[in-house]
Amino acid sequence: MQWNWQSSEWPEFRYDSTALALAEERFLLSSGRILGVFEHVKPDERDQLRIDLLSEEAMKTSAIEGEMLDRQSVQSSLRRQLGLTVDSYTSLPREHGVAEMMVDVYSTYAAPLTHETLFRWHDMLLSHDRHLEAVGRYRQHKDAMQIVSGRLERPTVHFEAPPSEQVAQQMDGYVAWFNRTAPGGDEPLQPLIRAGLSHLYFESIHPFEDGNGRLGRAVAEKSLAQNVGQPSLIALAFTIERERSTYYDQLERHQKTLDVTPWLQWFAEIVLKAQDVTLERVGFFISKAHFYDRYRGRFNDRQAKGIARMFKEGPDGFKGGLSAENYISITKTSRATATRDLQDLVEMGALVRTGERRYTRYWLTSGNDSN
Repeated sequence: MQWNWQSSEWPEFRYDSTALALAEERFLLSSGRILGVFEHVKPDERDQLRIDLLSEEAMKTSAIEGEMLDRQSVQSSLRRQLGLTVDSYTSLPREHGVAEMMVDVYSTYAAPLTHETLFRWHDMLLSHDRHLEAVGRYRQHKDAMQIVSGRLERPTVHFEAPPSEQVAQQMDGYVAWFNRTAPGGDEPLQPLIRAGLSHLYFESIHPFEDGNGRLGRAVAEKSLAQNVGQPSLIALAFTIERERSTYYDQLERHQKTLDVTPWLQWFAEIVLKAQDVTLERVGFFISKAHFYDRYRGRFNDRQAKGIARMFKEGPDGFKGGLSAENYISITKTSRATATRDLQDLVEMGALVRTGERRYTRYWLTSGNDSN
């Protein structure tokens, strides 16, 4: 057998569920922790948190495919889709499409999967692409659907999907399987097993002319959300993008076999890491809110700009800390003014200083710290 779908046993994947038992327990515990920490976010700040989490996922699921998006445009599009106050930033076609799809995945997670759901997502994602023959429907071209790399005259074929003429029947089976294995379905599966299989199964059919990776990850998100009972909002694409090379290697390896325990173990670990990232992000968001509550009205315009730029770096902050040179570049001020501003921020407790002379660096404090 060259590809998994060519096996007479396809799509009967084989795996050891006991090898996933501990990961399944950890997933459910972390899901509870995420739900709990969300309760600490003020109701009027939850919309911004959703925007932050969804926009990061939209950016990263596109980055996995080598497509870099404009963050502000993504966030502006998300605000429109969620019916929130809209800024004046231009919503670009690619960014609008992925934002529209992300919101649809988020808002319809509980509904059964249908062909029409997938067609809708594909149309949202790629309606701007005039080079595709089939948008909002499964591929129909006669050429082989292959994933290749290398030189044109001697390409390396990493995977070849079923021919287009088989896709409709294959997807009938896929959609039926997805709904059958859902919570409350005839054959419910554990969350991580179901999400891992749903992604590998979808990618092995590769039903669309383009966008299969992004749609396959969206289906995995839907699967996890259904098992949790609400949108997961975990950093799945963010975490996969960090391990992009391994991700593609794992897919390639397990599209040649129906023995998929190693794939499920790898995918489960990715989901667990994604949950940890989400917990870190929500904690950072809460700390940021507390920080601004505490120091509201105490910063001058330059300091406010510098602090906002530091928060923009996310939980990891500036690599190596904020230097005076960073602050000067951000605020366009003199060295003397920068020194006074930074010293003032340290004295009020907003920043912590480490190092001396040219090694001096500044770090944000928690909004809960005391002077």
